[in-house]
Amino acid sequence: MSHTVGRSLMGGLGNNLSNLRSTSSEITCSSFLSQQQRTFIQMRTVLKVVDNSGAKKVMCIQALKGKKGARLGDTIIASVKEAMPNGKVKKGKVVYGVVVRAAMQRGRCDGSEVKFDDNAVVLVDKQGQPIGTRVFGPVPHELRQKKH
Repeated sequence: MSHTVGRSLMGGLGNNLSNLRSTSSEITCSSFLSQQQRTFIQMRTVLKVVDNSGAKKVMCIQALKGKKGARLGDTIIASVKEAMPNGKVKKGKVVYGVVVRAAMQRGRCDGSEVKFDDNAVVLVDKQGQPIGTRVFGPVPHELRQKKH
């Protein structure tokens, strides 16, 4: 009889400990994943293209101006990984792009912070003129003031 009582107590205690362990690991995993996603745009980062230039996805090759990584408003060099067949740019072409949405937080002058769910670019030429004629989705007002 005592053997079954001990078993039920251990079973109940074991379940509580396993629940405690799983919730603590879930907290650790979720904070790790959110921290993992909120970093600079660096080499080999895949970004979404949000203009009508014909490219769908690009992979960052280098952040310009000697920086380790790119943030909102920075210019990058990228390689086109996915493209529409009748677009202006083709797959494999090396292009310049301006980061218009970044998952990493960026502070504003008024003390607020802006961050987005995805990383997105608008393709530009070497002079900084956009290749496409339309931009899809939200763009922060800081970029409009910078005349990108």
